[in-house]
Amino acid sequence: MDMYINGRWVSSPSLITIASPYSGEAVDTVPAATAEQAEEALQAASRAAVKMASLSGYERAQLLQRAAALLEERVETFAVGISLEMGKPIGEARNEVKRLPDLLRLCAFEGSQVRGETLPLDAHAGVAAHSKFGLTSRIPCGVVVAITPFNYPLLLVLHKIGPALAAGNAVILKPATQTSLTALRFTALLYEAGLPENGLQCVTGSGSVLGGILCADDRVRKISFTGSSEVGRQITRIAGVKKMSLELGSNCPLVIMPGADLDKVAKDVVVGGFANAGQVCISTQRIFVHEQCYADFLDAVRPKVASIRVGDPLDDATKLGAMISEAEAARVDSWVSEAVDGGATIVTGGTRAGAVYAPTVVANVLPDMKLSCRELFGPAVAISRFASIDEAIGLANDSPYGLGAGIYTNDIGDAFRFAQRVHTGNIMINSTPLWRADLMPYGGFKQSGTGKEGVRYAVEEMTEIKTIVFHQLN
Repeated sequence: MDMYINGRWVSSPSLITIASPYSGEAVDTVPAATAEQAEEALQAASRAAVKMASLSGYERAQLLQRAAALLEERVETFAVGISLEMGKPIGEARNEVKRLPDLLRLCAFEGSQVRGETLPLDAHAGVAAHSKFGLTSRIPCGVVVAITPFNYPLLLVLHKIGPALAAGNAVILKPATQTSLTALRFTALLYEAGLPENGLQCVTGSGSVLGGILCADDRVRKISFTGSSEVGRQITRIAGVKKMSLELGSNCPLVIMPGADLDKVAKDVVVGGFANAGQVCISTQRIFVHEQCYADFLDAVRPKVASIRVGDPLDDATKLGAMISEAEAARVDSWVSEAVDGGATIVTGGTRAGAVYAPTVVANVLPDMKLSCRELFGPAVAISRFASIDEAIGLANDSPYGLGAGIYTNDIGDAFRFAQRVHTGNIMINSTPLWRADLMPYGGFKQSGTGKEGVRYAVEEMTEIKTIVFHQLN
């Protein structure tokens, strides 16, 4: 499938084969864009930014509403594509696509509600009443570069380009290579919905080749990136003076206090720790269980995780498919083995077949083991014990990351203490960290990034404030 640059679908001298992580069979090819094609995209986006900024809020909203209607008609097509190119179970892929028409409609609304405010300038010393009138206006950033990951190839694309287009920007989208096909199909859908030429360009290929070219360019005013903390740091070093939203790594903690309904918690962990094969930024990774209920929780969670149906992602009965690659599955396997060698115990799972890693629970994990202290991004959870709420809060905060955290407790005091003292951008009370509404502010602290997604907040990030002051002539 070709990429979209400068008003046309184009290929390149080199093609990349997209293969199913589950079967290994080729799905399609995408171009590996050259440096010259990246420059062409930057030039075209700079021209398109003028056109996009001239669209009225009503026109932008109507465009996104039309795109929402088209996407509703093609849920199965997009879901099958996602399942094939990344190994996600078809049921999860359908759920991802089904939530997106409403996300587009939310973008349409929030984009039409961008507004400024009047300024009380006469509160400044020496300014006479009614002698000056000040106001602010929000304007589009101009050219936005959106770099997206593989794990939600449509949802996370939309969380960037939806608000950017709603706010009147031109966008250059660089999707994850493995899931470029979904991004290209959605690019085509937006043009079918009436997007002005070059309002969105989709450039495929290596991030190491294209990322530096796109992110360092002075014509780009805004970068929105989701990916690893390491790559996020590289972007900050080369970006220069521009706005950035960075949603980076995490190893989300979950705390289980005495009195919690352990059967419910175990059911929630099946989703919170193993949805999308654990390849979610807010996936439950570190589970800290109070010593009073530690053994009972292991008894509750073992059969539920063991019963997760593993298999062909296109089978409706499958609940866990392949990871994004065999190399990533092998990495998870090595981290689990390293923990076991250090004294941890496999409760269930711990086996690999190609890119498929069995849903795994590991107990007696020490906080300094990779399985706990680094971002796993795979279908395993690390379980440790604690003796007090203060110890649990300390363990939750003992991480370079700070994206999400959760606690199960019947004690309102413990819930408030956890919410106030745990240093993450999202706190869930009586839920795993794996919960997100598209309208809520979403982003992390520490090495988990900077800036917020969530449509209203993303629209603000995709705009800049202009201050205007009228001075009385006499």
